[in-house]
Amino acid sequence: MKIVVLDGFALNPGDLSWENMKTLGECLIFDRTKPEEIFDRIQHAEAIITNKVLIGKSLIDWLPDLKYIGVTATGYNVVDVQAAEERNIVVTNIPAYSTDSVAQLVFSHILNIANRLELHTNSVKSGDWIVNPDFAYWKTPQMEIAGKTLGIIGLGRIGQKVADIAEAFGMKVIFQNRSPKNNISKGWIQKSLEEVFSESDFISLNCPLTNENNAFVNRKLLMSMKASAVLINTGRGGLIHEDNLANALNSGVIAAACLDVLSTEPPSSDNPLISARNCFITPHIAWATFEARQRLMNITVDNLKQFQSGNPQNVVKA
Repeated sequence: MKIVVLDGFALNPGDLSWENMKTLGECLIFDRTKPEEIFDRIQHAEAIITNKVLIGKSLIDWLPDLKYIGVTATGYNVVDVQAAEERNIVVTNIPAYSTDSVAQLVFSHILNIANRLELHTNSVKSGDWIVNPDFAYWKTPQMEIAGKTLGIIGLGRIGQKVADIAEAFGMKVIFQNRSPKNNISKGWIQKSLEEVFSESDFISLNCPLTNENNAFVNRKLLMSMKASAVLINTGRGGLIHEDNLANALNSGVIAAACLDVLSTEPPSSDNPLISARNCFITPHIAWATFEARQRLMNITVDNLKQFQSGNPQNVVKA
């Protein structure tokens, strides 16, 4: 089987191994692939492995040998799944590989807001403590998160992990989910979207991006939040109306935003959130711990192996 990995660098910048993938066939691995390079690289491929490279209908129709597309992510919108189904091409994804890592970054952002450790560490290194007349000082208000309310939008695997951690910190958990969650045995309270936004001290977006919720975090919802509230997004950048959020931050409608995702990645230089007040942005790293990427690599290989054995797993449908 001829296997082509189109954009393997993000998954494996050099600290993992492709050796198990190479045992499954003739394997060509590219760190990155530009749009104009795609067809030449995959025209005779039987299996394609992609993360962000788009595999659309017009491309699929020109690939007579193609039998399998493996997406090295949970979201699979980069592939025209319906076009693949029409050609009996199997498409797989990688579910639930980064749950712990994403939840961890949610709380990295929350704790950064609460204590601003790097700011204070840099202050000490610059000599501020040496010349301070007191034994202690702080450059930002120090916050105890126990007793604060965390609102979660999307109570799937990641949302539930975030809720578990919040509970361990002594936070109150409220949530909104697109379908009712009737089997929650813990003290988490399901509320309407409007109630979650108006009552929460921190709001964590952990829902998928759909046509229905595109840019749903808009001016109206932001205006309903507490002035002291913090918005956290480790889901998808498209969930937020970015101009509305930038305006809310710059005018003090909400206290801060912590974002690991933006609507376009990498962002353009004129993205209003880059320079917005109290906007803490990380470059889409929630999924990227070594442990999560190792799981991702293992499942990617196993998905292809199971397909070759006639028992495909993690198959996605249109």
